[in-house]
Amino acid sequence: MKIVVAIDSFKGSLSSLEAGEAVKEGILKAVDAEVLVRPMADGGEGTTEAFVTGYGGEFVSVPVSGPLGIEVLATYGYLAEKETAIMEMASSSGITLVKEGDKDPLKASTYGFGQLIGHALDKGCRNFILGIGGSATNDGGVGMLMALGYEFLDEEGKPVPLGGEALGKIRSIGSLHVHPKLSDARFSVACDVNNPLLGERGATFIYGPQKGVTDTTRPVLEAAMKNFADITSETLGMDHRNHPGAGAAGGLGFALMSYMGAELKEGVSLVLEAIRLEEELMDADLVFTGEGRIDAQSAMGKAPGGVLKLAKKHGVRVIGLGGSVTADAHLLNDIGMDACFSILNEIVSLEEAMNRDTARKNLIQTTEQIMRLLV
Repeated sequence: MKIVVAIDSFKGSLSSLEAGEAVKEGILKAVDAEVLVRPMADGGEGTTEAFVTGYGGEFVSVPVSGPLGIEVLATYGYLAEKETAIMEMASSSGITLVKEGDKDPLKASTYGFGQLIGHALDKGCRNFILGIGGSATNDGGVGMLMALGYEFLDEEGKPVPLGGEALGKIRSIGSLHVHPKLSDARFSVACDVNNPLLGERGATFIYGPQKGVTDTTRPVLEAAMKNFADITSETLGMDHRNHPGAGAAGGLGFALMSYMGAELKEGVSLVLEAIRLEEELMDADLVFTGEGRIDAQSAMGKAPGGVLKLAKKHGVRVIGLGGSVTADAHLLNDIGMDACFSILNEIVSLEEAMNRDTARKNLIQTTEQIMRLLV
């Protein structure tokens, strides 16, 4: 019997790999089987950890410029044999790095994210998996591009400053000093939004308010972003402003597509492709998946839904495990989930339920009982 375990992290309790190993232990208590544990994430928080722990990589920490220019220590995953870097832009340019009262989209920049990419290029990385959620910026990715050697010049031929407001001053773009290895790199981006760059569904209107955009600064930033898009189109001879996802992360999606040839994909699909899960599912008898909370949203761009879709493509039974299973989780059954189980076996406080040792014990116990029933 071949069983594949591809379970997302139980945030605050267990990493993806820790949860997977607990499920494996429960399986083997009940049956002698071939059990494969694969790290799982949906392209958001925890993706870097899942890849590094799952593939024996390492974490690399680099001091970079934070969103408002204050140095922060950002971390990315490095898989030497695969020449691959896994990065979450929130580590260098995320909104959690800025205090509530200090949010300033006019000045906030993705420069640190570019520094992080440059560091990985220098280490020999040529494949990049990027998560771009949770940004504090609305600079169209210009800060990132500056850090990688692009020059954005004003009408006097001088470099424009960092930040979203400065995009309105750009009159020309230079590429003479771009990082020499950038053109050799391939960028895959986990992006679960389909917003264009501009307009009422664009970066500034939809995501700007959470970053500090006000009624007063919105037209300034929108006009600046449009100017950047116009100059980019004139310079590169291409225009991605209306491409789904261009407005992600304050326009970072636009810069990644336009200047770095990046491919934007649904986060969970990108992860599933990267770990080659489908190859393992082709001859599997059973799959365990899940996350901390299983609900109707688990089927919509989340890890369990992605695993479920691939497994059913090959006619494999799928069981979901969660710390909690809500009433609307039956919608997962409607699209093929064979069964969902909460791992809680007694009434405890939320704090106790999320305790690492408790969560691990409950996963083992629940999985063992499921397997005893199945075999």
